[in-house]
Amino acid sequence: MSMFMSDTILLVDDDANVLEGYKRQLRNDFTLETAVGAEEGLKLVAERGPFAVVVSDLQMPGMDGIRFLTQVREQSRESVRILLTGNTNLDSAIQAINQGQIFRFLTKPCPPDLLASAFTAALQQHKLITAERELLEQTLSGSVGVLCDMLSFANPEAFGRSSRITRSVESIAERLQLPDPWVTTTAAMLSQLGCVILPEIVLSKVYRGDPLTKEEPQLYKQHPFMGADLVAAIPRMKPVAEIIRHQDKPYGTPMVSDDSHTGDVIPMGARILKVALDFDALLAAGKSQAEASAQLKEQKDQYDPKVLDALIAILSEDVKFEVKSIEVAELRDGMILVEDIHSNQGELLASKGQEVTQSMRIRLQSLTNSTPIQEPFLVMLPKAMSHQQSDTGEQVMRRFSQNLKAS
Repeated sequence: MSMFMSDTILLVDDDANVLEGYKRQLRNDFTLETAVGAEEGLKLVAERGPFAVVVSDLQMPGMDGIRFLTQVREQSRESVRILLTGNTNLDSAIQAINQGQIFRFLTKPCPPDLLASAFTAALQQHKLITAERELLEQTLSGSVGVLCDMLSFANPEAFGRSSRITRSVESIAERLQLPDPWVTTTAAMLSQLGCVILPEIVLSKVYRGDPLTKEEPQLYKQHPFMGADLVAAIPRMKPVAEIIRHQDKPYGTPMVSDDSHTGDVIPMGARILKVALDFDALLAAGKSQAEASAQLKEQKDQYDPKVLDALIAILSEDVKFEVKSIEVAELRDGMILVEDIHSNQGELLASKGQEVTQSMRIRLQSLTNSTPIQEPFLVMLPKAMSHQQSDTGEQVMRRFSQNLKAS
């Protein structure tokens, strides 16, 4: 869908003469587009929208104004909708407001000054809607960015894991054609946030499949709940928090009696995270991709079959990568670490499997001034990156912003 003028009003009526009358009366004060009938109106919305305001007649052949504006709302939720009708029936007004969420319900004939007043109010309403959306996007994007940076600084091991599984989760969500992929992708990005409360040695043992002490498993099991509570405090992030909360739930295993989240009741995003996390854990324990996928299939009652099939299908695709040995100064966004980056004192600075972002590069480059880093190290990059030298910016945050706008 192409972006049209943000203050354009679309007028839809089955009578071309009526539309010409509107244009003569109001074109000096407003930017107007017209469509004869609902079908042409929907075509314009798809090809030249979104429009700030959509005005429709109620009585039109084929598709009436209520059905038309309801479909407009599905295609362009931010377009403010006005219904014009010569029928003053109260039931029609109630139906229009309930189904199409109409901003104004005007009766015909409508004096030009009343139309102008309604159009002005609708344009102002559209500005308020878009301003609120832009503010929310900035708030969400900024909050997620801060949380990701906090995790990367506080616990590189946990951030490395979330970075690894995010790529898998994103691919699975795309293959399954989830309606709001940004929700699941964001949940993957923040899935390990609760690990900031855990000692790093516990995480290292968990991620590598090493034996745990008696108390450590229970301690580790608390991190999804801690992460979910942190994320739930951000506006519009409750669905993300629910995915994080249930990321460890087996698909086919009954839960405790007070937990209804089993099987298909578990959020789809959580089912995807379960597969991606367990697959990553097997790889971290030294399994090959083939061995890891085979083990998941042996435990298939733990996973949603659709999700497991999607992962296996993705693994079978031939993706071309190149492995290079580089130093910190040569890092570029979009590269993937093949091995951990440590200081000369053995401190973990960035975990293998992590995607290189601008904040990581800046942090590592600043550390080289005071802390010697073990160089060179191996990175993996798609073949296309070998010939593309320009920075791509913060990869994870760019995808988040794009997905959020698309939703």
